[in-house]
Amino acid sequence: MTGGGWRYSPLLILFFKSGDSRRDSSAHFFYFCGMLLFSDPHIRFAVRDDIPDIMRLLNSAYRGESSRKGWTTEADLIAGDVRTDEKNLLDIMNLEGSVFLKYAEPEGTIIGCVNLQKHADRIYLGMFSVSPALQGEGVGKKILKAAEEYARSVHCHSIFMSVISVRSKLISWYQRHGYADTGQRKPFFEDELTGKHLRELEFIILEKPV
Repeated sequence: MTGGGWRYSPLLILFFKSGDSRRDSSAHFFYFCGMLLFSDPHIRFAVRDDIPDIMRLLNSAYRGESSRKGWTTEADLIAGDVRTDEKNLLDIMNLEGSVFLKYAEPEGTIIGCVNLQKHADRIYLGMFSVSPALQGEGVGKKILKAAEEYARSVHCHSIFMSVISVRSKLISWYQRHGYADTGQRKPFFEDELTGKHLRELEFIILEKPV
């Protein structure tokens, strides 16, 4: 199949999941042997062996001096170099209804990721990151699209997320991609892993129907 930009091996057969009626331009996802394949071939489900690379990506995108190369940095809000560690990621990966998506370059380097957790008929989106040096090149948009494809595939009607309320540039980016302020606010408490807060912080809750 080439007209829609799909790439495939002659050895693979792609097909729509039996009984799935969402065969339209807003849901270009296929299943291969029961595994969801996303419309962007760089995006796949992450596995346990990917955890070290995902950890390095998340820490570099949110913490320390390396994160300042991109615009998702939290270095001015939270001290330290650690956003997460391998145990934290494994615990999240093992949660019921939780998956990680990864965006990998052809040679295998992971340059983007997101965690998606199913809560009834909604998906919680977290740990969304793109390599600081590659932000602004469209990778984040593709990951968001894959998150929506996944949400529809598990029969969820919306995606919600928590964003630090003072991160106006990031909030505006999400709003341009269809996410709206729900009016909900949540306190952001310090913990022993993710670093000392340099000011009082709270979360804003955004949501988008899919």
